[in-house]
Amino acid sequence: MKRGILVLSLLLCALATPSAADSIFDIYGYVMLDAGYDTKQIHPDWFDTMRPTKLPAFEDEFGADGRTFFGVRQTRFGVKTTTDTDLGELKTQFEWELFGTGVDAGQTTIRLRHAYGELGKVGAGQYWSPFMDFDVFPNSIEYWGPNGMVFFRNVQIRYMPIQGDTRMTIALERPGASADLGDYADRIALADVNAHFPLPDLSAEYRLGREWGYVEAAGILRYMEWEDAAPDTFSGDATGWGLSLSSNLKLTDNDTARLQFVFGEGIQNYMNDAPVDIGVEVTSNPARPLEGVALPMFGVVAFLDHNWSEKYSTSVGYSMLDIDNSNGMPAFAFSRGHYALGNLLYYPVENVMTGIELQYGKRENFEDDFTSDDFKIQVSFRYNYAKTL
Repeated sequence: MKRGILVLSLLLCALATPSAADSIFDIYGYVMLDAGYDTKQIHPDWFDTMRPTKLPAFEDEFGADGRTFFGVRQTRFGVKTTTDTDLGELKTQFEWELFGTGVDAGQTTIRLRHAYGELGKVGAGQYWSPFMDFDVFPNSIEYWGPNGMVFFRNVQIRYMPIQGDTRMTIALERPGASADLGDYADRIALADVNAHFPLPDLSAEYRLGREWGYVEAAGILRYMEWEDAAPDTFSGDATGWGLSLSSNLKLTDNDTARLQFVFGEGIQNYMNDAPVDIGVEVTSNPARPLEGVALPMFGVVAFLDHNWSEKYSTSVGYSMLDIDNSNGMPAFAFSRGHYALGNLLYYPVENVMTGIELQYGKRENFEDDFTSDDFKIQVSFRYNYAKTL
């Protein structure tokens, strides 16, 4: 936390120092408070989200129902720059928020979102994956968003031969995946299995922009290996792939439909709320009783954003993610999740928003017929700021 504050202070000092380059600095972000009531229960590290994968996998896994929550973890700070060069316009973006994940899950801590730069048709750094369509995200106040949506910021090198409302992007991305050893996680034979990614992920998108909105097709291709350090038989590999079709449709001047359908195998870490890419498959071969397989999945997103007036808006919709689990995974493994919400947002003055939102999530297990659902009511206050230097 102290290191993050030091970096932020140094950045602000740098912005205040005159530069010989003809650059424009845009400082932006917001302060945001979320408060609400969870009628059921969810993993305590994700108390202020609605993630079906984090709902209970068995009865009362996270204690008693009913919890009030407060948090400021959506608060954000960012800097964008544009600089004229002999090779065209140089753009950079550096952005943080306070929403802890990974080892910082459940905490309010500085977290990097974007560290990205581009010059002309080439970009590099951490940014939205081309396989993702950020414009599918609804105008909601729940932080995590639709579970069936592709949502991933990744370190990448990208080439953009077509730019503008109609665009095309191709990227090499940092590889990575996760595995579920299922019922066989305690086998000595699997104790020394390690992931290996010899090749980058290859992603691409093409968006056709029109006055009525756009339609976008995107794809991902990846190669994954796992190596057994012991003299065993579990080493293997798999090819992951995915296809996505998404769109924003301007139905009227006040209505926008946000839609996506995505399917593939072994691409769960690119999804907004999914568990593992690789699962254990039990075979009839005594010499090789277990194999790793890329898990098939599909997701859908369907939301409608409506503007009642300049001061009021509503978002309502549904999302779902379905995973075809392998036969070696435990009966309580996540199999299907449902996500829905509806809200009313109010903009009393410029740069200020407040709103109330009802959220719903449901988890379905693989084979034990257990399901868990949850309703949350959330109220948020957001105060935006922006300054161009």
